[in-house]
Amino acid sequence: MFTLDIEGKRKTFQNKVRLLDLLDDRKKRHYIALVNNRLRELHYEVDYDAEVEFLDSHHPEAVHAYEASLRFLVAMAFKNIYPDYDFKFNYSISRSVFCHILNLEEGANISEIIKKIESEMERLVAADLSIVRHEMEKEEAKEFYQKHGYNDKLEVIRYRPEDIVHFYECDGYLNYMYSLMVPSTGYLKEFSMRAYPPGFLVQYPRAEAGAKIPTFEDAPIYGRTLRQANRWVERIDAHTIARINKHAGSRRVADFVQMNESRHNQMLAEIGQTIEEAAGEIRLIAIAGPSSSGKTTFSHRLRVELMTRGLKPVMISLDDYYLDRDQIEPDENGQIDLEHINTLDIDLFNRNMLDLIQGREVDIPHFDFMIKRRTGYKKLKIRADNPIIIEGIHALNETLTELIPHHQKYKIFISPQLQINIDHHNPISITNLRLLRRIVRDRKFRNAPASKTIRMWPSVRKGEFRWIYPHQEGSDYIFNSSLAYELCVMKKHALDTLMEIPRDSEHFITANRLIKFLKYFKDIDDELVPNNSLLKEFLGGSCFD
Repeated sequence: MFTLDIEGKRKTFQNKVRLLDLLDDRKKRHYIALVNNRLRELHYEVDYDAEVEFLDSHHPEAVHAYEASLRFLVAMAFKNIYPDYDFKFNYSISRSVFCHILNLEEGANISEIIKKIESEMERLVAADLSIVRHEMEKEEAKEFYQKHGYNDKLEVIRYRPEDIVHFYECDGYLNYMYSLMVPSTGYLKEFSMRAYPPGFLVQYPRAEAGAKIPTFEDAPIYGRTLRQANRWVERIDAHTIARINKHAGSRRVADFVQMNESRHNQMLAEIGQTIEEAAGEIRLIAIAGPSSSGKTTFSHRLRVELMTRGLKPVMISLDDYYLDRDQIEPDENGQIDLEHINTLDIDLFNRNMLDLIQGREVDIPHFDFMIKRRTGYKKLKIRADNPIIIEGIHALNETLTELIPHHQKYKIFISPQLQINIDHHNPISITNLRLLRRIVRDRKFRNAPASKTIRMWPSVRKGEFRWIYPHQEGSDYIFNSSLAYELCVMKKHALDTLMEIPRDSEHFITANRLIKFLKYFKDIDDELVPNNSLLKEFLGGSCFD
C-alpha cells in the first residue's frame, strides 16, 4: 500500500499505478509530471509514497518535452512522406525550430513540402499513437544507426558514457531526442509551420508566452546572423559534438581554439573598419545583449581595436546614471524593478551625450551601489576622435539616446549564436550555453552555487524578453560571441557545481538537463584559451580584469 499526494489530494493505492491513469485529461494538456521533484513521463509507474504534480505548457520543462516530441513528429512525418530527405533542426528566429532540408533539390516547392508534412503530422496526431520508451545496448544501437544511415547519430554515440541507449518508438518509427516525451502523438495538436527556405520554421506553445504559440516576428538581421553562424561551424567542421570532439582530441587542438578566436578578431576588425571609415560621424557606440554574452570583454576588445585605428574611445558606464533609490517609483505591486529603463536618469544621459558630441564639457555622475545614491560628478570633454562606448541592458533602446541623430550612433547587439547539434535531430539551445556561462562565472567570482544561478534565471530571461530582444533588429551589427570549443573548456567547471545540486532540489531538473549533454564533450585545457578571449570573462584570468 502506498499514498500519492496528487496536487493536494491524497489517494491510497494497493498496486503500482501509471501516471497517465491518474489523469482525467481528455484535452491532453499535461505532458509530463513531477514525482517527488523528479521529472517523469506519463507512462511512468509509481508504487511508492510520493507527491505528484502534472505539468502543462505553462511550465518550461513541459515545454522542453513538447518541443522535443514535436521534432520527433516532424522526423516521423519525413520518414513516411519524404524518406530520402536529410534534414537538420536548429533553434531559430521568433522562438521557433528551423528544419533545414540538407539535400533539397533545386527548384523544389517548399510550400508543397510543408503542406504534405503538415498533413501527415495532423494525421499522426489524430491517430493518437503511443510514444513508448525502449532501452537498447550501445552496440545494438550502433548497428541500428549504421543500418539506417544515421551517420550523425553513429558519430556521437561513441562519446556516450553509458552502455544503454534510450529510444522512443511510435508505430514502428524509432528515434531518440535526448528528452522526456509526451505519451502519444495526440498531445501534439498545437504547432504552426511556415516556409523559410531552404526549409521551414515550426512554432509551438511557450511558457513565457502564456502557454500559447508566440506571434510570429520576422527578424531578418538576426536570422542572417544565425545562417552565418551555421556556415561558420560547417566550414571549420564543428557543427556537431562529435566533430568538435575530433578537434578536441587532436594534436592540433590549439589550432582549433585559435581558429575560433580568429573569427572574433575578424568580426572586431569589420566593426573597427566601419567606425574608422565614418570617424567624426559615428560618435556613440552602443552595445547590448542578453546575460552572459561577453559584453564587458567585447567592449574592452573593441576599445583596443579602435585604438589601433588611431581613435581614442571613451567608455561611459550606464550604471552611473541610476537614479537615487528613493527617486525610483515602485510598480503596481510595490516592488522596485531595477531592470526597468525608468530607473535610469534618461534626461541627464541624453543631455550629457549630446553635449559631449557637440564639444561641450559635462559633469558625468558617479553612482555608489553601496549606499544606492549618486555621490558626485567628474568633468569630461571629448574630441572628434573620441567615440563614446556605452554598454548595458538598455544601450540599444532609442529612448536612452533619442537626442542623438541616428547617423551618429552605431548599435551592436552581442549574443552567442551557437549553431551546433548533438546530432541532426537534436540542436543545442543557445539559452543553455548562456546559462552555463553564468553558472561558471557566478561560481568563480561570486562563490555562488549553481542552484542560486538557476533560481534567478527565469527572472533574467523575463528581463531579456522585455528590454533587450525587442531592440536587436535595430542593430547595425550583430556580434556572435560563441566559440565552438567553449563547452569543451567549461564542461569541467560547470559539472563540478551542477553535481552539487541534490536530487531533492527544485533545481535538480535543470541541472540534470545540462549535465545530460555536457557529458558528451571532450575536455580542452584552460591554458589553451587566450587571455583576451571572451571566454575568460567567465573562467577568470582575463587580461582586462
